[in-house]
Amino acid sequence: MKRFIAVTAAVVAAFGLGTAGAQQKTRISIGTGGTAGVYYPLGGGLAAVISKYVPNVDATAEVTAGSVANLQLIGGGKSDIGFTMADSAWDAYNGLEKFKDKKVPVRALAVFYPNRMQVATLEGKGIEKMTDLKGKRVATGAPASGTEVMSMRLIEAFGMDPNKDVTRERLSLAESVNALKDGKVDALTWVGGVPTPGLTDLAATPGKKIKLVDHGDGAEAMRKKYGPIYVKNKILANAYPGETRDTTNVDVWNLLVVPESASEDLIYQVTKTLFEKKDELVKVHKDAAFLSLDNQMTGASPIPFHPGALKYFKEKGLKVN
Repeated sequence: MKRFIAVTAAVVAAFGLGTAGAQQKTRISIGTGGTAGVYYPLGGGLAAVISKYVPNVDATAEVTAGSVANLQLIGGGKSDIGFTMADSAWDAYNGLEKFKDKKVPVRALAVFYPNRMQVATLEGKGIEKMTDLKGKRVATGAPASGTEVMSMRLIEAFGMDPNKDVTRERLSLAESVNALKDGKVDALTWVGGVPTPGLTDLAATPGKKIKLVDHGDGAEAMRKKYGPIYVKNKILANAYPGETRDTTNVDVWNLLVVPESASEDLIYQVTKTLFEKKDELVKVHKDAAFLSLDNQMTGASPIPFHPGALKYFKEKGLKVN
């Protein structure tokens, strides 16, 4: 990719390994998500850290529809780094589901933090459990988002047809929150960090009481059909104002991914910067605290790592496959 060739030249020159003389800074694009979620602020923090510490590189966080869109952008040569859920990355790598017409030559840069499926409704909607969504209007995520992919699988795991048993609204998180506030939908699904700003805003709305719906038992059926990507977990009480119960949920890890063709030198520098400047990302969102070398070679990423990332992991003493 021309973009990566240019960036590599800048990095090589900056470290005294190539031609002398000043190099023009090169811009790289980071695909994130909607402004109400976690990908976008974390992507902004990552862009700032890369721009500050990787010589001759300027990184910019871009608003996107989320995981699927980010993978499509990478596949089309329009993005250099992307946030994605592990299940969407697996589909893209193998040419499944939304990528059945075209595989994406994508590689993992890092396992980042656990993405938490959250099913939210409001008191008074008559929704106590997942099967109560049958016949209801449910916002299931924006088109080309990882939320939409996982939502369809979750609804299916509870014995419902997501295209027949619920009325799906394909909305972004910000649109979903507004629709729930306005009574245009009965519930929403969202996959992101906890707390997610948009859901915090919903919970803080006067006259509205948020309720998270237990759905952790869906993990087993999802694992049987789609592989060991999904795990049952728990969202603790008071994660959002007014929700005083612990609720079970399904988690999937978030990844940072890059094109297979990306420069090894560049990805090494970005990976090194990501881990060694982690504290600056934690100031942006607390879920960045999950970033750990201990999570990298555990199988949390279903796709292979980029050689530049593996070079850094090997330096840090990890056993690289």
